[in-house]
Amino acid sequence: MPLSSQQPTILLVEDDQLDIMNVQRELRKNNVNVPLHVARNGREALDLLRGEGGQTRIPLPHVVMLDLNMPRMNGLELLAILRADPEFQDLNVFITTTSDLETDRLKAQQLAVSGYIIKPLSFDTFGEGGTTVDGFSLFLDLLKLKD
Repeated sequence: MPLSSQQPTILLVEDDQLDIMNVQRELRKNNVNVPLHVARNGREALDLLRGEGGQTRIPLPHVVMLDLNMPRMNGLELLAILRADPEFQDLNVFITTTSDLETDRLKAQQLAVSGYIIKPLSFDTFGEGGTTVDGFSLFLDLLKLKD
């Protein structure tokens, strides 16, 4: 079982290029200078995590940011696989999605997500009722990812 790398890393599982750029911008804005690995769907994320499909295995990420609606393997399918695998079951997974469907939220909660972020992604304002509490900064402080 691979150990987490000494340096914190983030795995972003997202198929929309604009959303990827938005996450990169928000991380920079919050002075989060950690490696960001990007997978375009759940299958690609599994390949990166396991070193399959011709991909080089990445260090175990400290945080996974997971979109729900993707081709090939969606976020909930990937999350179910991760939770069933002893190597990955304890990963901190944050759902990022445009869906505010209660069914998606309940499925994600049943699969023990660490958090649920509705896009458009603005880490300054995510949280219950669009609060202005800088939730992403708090999230990063808790995970000790900030410089």
